[in-house]
Amino acid sequence: MEIIDLNSCQIDSEGNAVALGNFDGVHIGHQELIKSNIKEARKRKLKSTVLVFRNHTKEILKKNSDTKVQLLTNFDQKIDILKGFGLDTLYLADFNESIMKLTPEEFVDNILIKKLNTKLITVGFNYRFGYKASGDVELLKRIGLERGIMVNIMPPVYVEQEIVSSTAIRNSIKTGNIKKANRFLGRNFTIIGSVVEGKNRGRKLGFPTANIKLIDNYVIPKEGVYVTNTIIDGIKLISLTNIGYNPTFNENELKIETYILDFNGNLYGKTLEIQFIDFIRDDIKFNTTEELIQQIERDVKYIKTYY
Repeated sequence: MEIIDLNSCQIDSEGNAVALGNFDGVHIGHQELIKSNIKEARKRKLKSTVLVFRNHTKEILKKNSDTKVQLLTNFDQKIDILKGFGLDTLYLADFNESIMKLTPEEFVDNILIKKLNTKLITVGFNYRFGYKASGDVELLKRIGLERGIMVNIMPPVYVEQEIVSSTAIRNSIKTGNIKKANRFLGRNFTIIGSVVEGKNRGRKLGFPTANIKLIDNYVIPKEGVYVTNTIIDGIKLISLTNIGYNPTFNENELKIETYILDFNGNLYGKTLEIQFIDFIRDDIKFNTTEELIQQIERDVKYIKTYY
């Protein structure tokens, strides 16, 4: 797969089939859209491509807001996932005010036609585009008809009678329903962070944990204890991850701490990927340290038994 910056690309004489969207999480709905775009491109002897913005569109739309976009995948994760589809080309662009202010017609003419020589567009059923999201799929079809571009609109993808969406996945993660989020994503929800110095309390309890500082503004799962996989230098290890405020010790800072089973190496400064598999229990305040140790022992036994 070739990766090309939109600002430096040369118009392709062969023509492109372009999949459009935020691809927030690249969930199973997005995956079906991209696969359909590739299939239609091959039928028409076009190059299969995806246009990806380096930043989330909502970052520009909410630039005056204190609320940052909570990510399901960061940019690098998104690119890695897209590489697995067998696309011909991935076009990268920055979503900025100049793009944001393009009318729907200007977006098609200035970006899709002049930059990408687009012959086919694939979008989801609820795709919006152009200034203030004024364009919808019906307008896109009309513009495409006028300019000789085929528009391929994908219907929603359902799981258990619910439409798969990034919003639904975020809500599932925030409520601890990791299994549902993973079904919608088509893979385990994964955060990436570096290991930083903590209070070494886990080591004193007999369960040394890696204190994780996230590298991006990920959606944070509900407070509690999770079965996870931790990937260190490409090696996947089963682990127990706690998200919470350490209520037994009356702390007030949200922490993400991971205990990797049967691992004794030094992790400080390393970058870890943590894949969430299942929610075990809520973050509980224990009366004594001994009660906490006993509960962690039960958690570890549970993981070893079922995972």
